[in-house]
Amino acid sequence: MKGLKSAALAAALLMAGAAVASECPGNPHAIGTSRTIVVDTFEHPRLGGMQYHESLPLEDHEVVLTFDDGPLAGRTNHVLETLAHECVRATFFLVGEMATNYPDVVRKIEAAGHTIGTHSQSHPLWFHKVPPAQAEEEISRGIASVTTVLGEPPAPFFRIPGLRRTDIIDQYLASQKPTTWSADFVADDWTKISPSQVYGRALRRIEAKGKGILLLHDIQARTVEALPALLHELNRRGYHIVHVVPATPDQPKTATAPTEWIVHMHAHQIQPASIFDAEHTAVPPVPEPATSQAVPTAPRLAPQDLSTANISHGQSRKAAVKCAVPVHILWMTYCN
Repeated sequence: MKGLKSAALAAALLMAGAAVASECPGNPHAIGTSRTIVVDTFEHPRLGGMQYHESLPLEDHEVVLTFDDGPLAGRTNHVLETLAHECVRATFFLVGEMATNYPDVVRKIEAAGHTIGTHSQSHPLWFHKVPPAQAEEEISRGIASVTTVLGEPPAPFFRIPGLRRTDIIDQYLASQKPTTWSADFVADDWTKISPSQVYGRALRRIEAKGKGILLLHDIQARTVEALPALLHELNRRGYHIVHVVPATPDQPKTATAPTEWIVHMHAHQIQPASIFDAEHTAVPPVPEPATSQAVPTAPRLAPQDLSTANISHGQSRKAAVKCAVPVHILWMTYCN
C-alpha cells in the first residue's frame, strides 16, 4: 500500500510541476511551479553552493524554495496557504519533535504535494560540537519521528541544523545515502529583522546569483508576512519556482549533464559554515518593486503568533510570552 501511495504521489508531483501559472485555480497571475527536478541521492550526496561544490542543475532565473524548523501550526499553515494560492511547491525540512507535536500540519504539507525532508530530532544549536554518536542519534530519531507521522519514510533529504556541518557529519550522512542540503542563499529570517528586510535580503541575494536554493523558516512570523510579496516580485522579475523530489524505482532521475551540478562561484562558499556566518554577507542593492501593481501581503498574524516574532537562534528559552501550548526545541520556545 505504501508503495502505491508513493507512486501515486510521485505522478501527482510531476503533473503538478508541469502546470503553468495560468493554470493556477483562482489566481491567473500566480508564479506557479515551472518544473520538477528528480534527484538521485546516490549520485548527488550534497547540494548547496554556500558549503558544497554541487548545487541543483537550475537554469538562470530558477529558484527552489526550502523551509526549515517546522512545523509550527499557525505559521506553517499560513505559509501553506500562500504557497497554495501561488501554486508553488517547496521542500520542508522538519524537526522531529515539531512533527510529533503537529502531525496534522505534517499531513497538510504532504497532501499539498510538497517534499518533506528532515532536520534532526530536536535541532541542537551546536550540532557541529556534539559527539558523533549524538549527531547520528539526532539524525535517525528525526527521520523516525517524521516516518511515524507520515506512515512511511520522508524523502531522503536532510539539512544539518544551522548548517553547522563537519567532515565527520558529512561522511556519516553520505554513508546513509540521503542528500544533504545546504543552500545557495539565505534571507536571515531567523534574526531580529522586519518582514521587509527578509523580503529585501532574499531578493538581493537571489538577484546576485540569478538562481539557486533559498533557505527560509516557516516558523518565523516575519517570513510568513514577507512570503506573498517575495513570490509576487520574483514572478514580476521573470523568476520560476522549481520543485525537487528524490528518484525512486517508479520515478527516474532527471536527465542532466554532470557539469550542470557544479557550482562555479566558489568565492562565496564557507567551509565549514553555518547560516550565522552568512548574516552580514555583502550583497548589491536591488531596485525597488514596481509600484504599478499591488504587492500582495499575508494576513496579519494573531497576537499569540506574533508574540515570539523576535525569538532567534541562540536566544534563551525564557521567552517573555505566555503560552497555552509551549513547544521547546532546545534552543527556543514557541507558542501555538
